[in-house]
Amino acid sequence: MFDHMEFFTHETAIVDDGATIGTGSRIWHFAHVCGGARIGENVSLGQNVFVANEVTIGDHCKVQNNVSIYDQVHLAEGVFCGPSMVFTNVYNPRALVERKDQYRETRVGRGATLGANCTIVCGVTIGEFAFIGAGAVVTDDINNYARVVGVPGKQIGWMSQYGEQIPLPVEGDGSYTCQFTGLEYVLENGIMRTN
Repeated sequence: MFDHMEFFTHETAIVDDGATIGTGSRIWHFAHVCGGARIGENVSLGQNVFVANEVTIGDHCKVQNNVSIYDQVHLAEGVFCGPSMVFTNVYNPRALVERKDQYRETRVGRGATLGANCTIVCGVTIGEFAFIGAGAVVTDDINNYARVVGVPGKQIGWMSQYGEQIPLPVEGDGSYTCQFTGLEYVLENGIMRTN
């Protein structure tokens, strides 16, 4: 059984034996966490969230209502999953064809935001502090700090760690200093990094 002094579980939530849940985490109404899941500290799982067995969720993640996190999805620290966003774990699903041995790993980097109703097709890596707009469909790997919108998802700019647009082109060179944090962003050959 669980020591509920360590984390909060709403009375309607189900947490299967074997799940690891960090201190200060909160599991809300009608959520279900499977026994193999590994959830960090100070994580919030909203109403009707499902977390499968082969899932890791880093510290300080926020998973909003109606999100299912399936096997082979791994969220680094501080990931935000907007309401009703979607992960997949099979690339070409068919009800009449068993493909549980074909799950593809999806990794979401530290501090990334996945907007409401976006879809992350399995097998991709989303870079640190990337920002996926509401309703976007991601089918390819995403750069660190990339701002992505549309169907299929396309990078249209850059986002700071603070969550503000960085006024630099998608490709090329340049630098920008965030007015909120003082952090400097450097773009070289289409790759964004911080100093």
